[in-house]
Amino acid sequence: MPHPVDIYVGKRLRMRRTILGLSQEAIGNAIGVTFQQIQKYERGINRMGSSRLYDFAKLLGVPESYFFEGYDAESGVSLPYPAGMAEDASSDFEHDKLTSRETLEMMRAYYRISDPQVRKRVFELVKSLADKPAAAA
Repeated sequence: MPHPVDIYVGKRLRMRRTILGLSQEAIGNAIGVTFQQIQKYERGINRMGSSRLYDFAKLLGVPESYFFEGYDAESGVSLPYPAGMAEDASSDFEHDKLTSRETLEMMRAYYRISDPQVRKRVFELVKSLADKPAAAA
């Protein structure tokens, strides 16, 4: 059974890789492992050594500490959204809204908007739509 830290680190790896639009194959080729190995890291099935963690951090443009941000060692769960941007360690890996493909694609598209004014208007639009009650059926 995977250790909660390995699962958490794997989720952070997957989230960052997906936000950057990198495939498992591309990231595996860059550090010299197969995409199947990347899958195992992302699911927490295989543990990452410190040198591998260093390789991922360098490749993904984050400090090594990124992989542990928001993790509470005492409880084994992540802290609230802003600190860690990751879900509770007990939640189902494939069904988390923050790491869903739709959410990550939305984030990538949003940050590709180069005009800060337009980006702000899109943000306000999405917030206003989210606050509206669903239409009566």
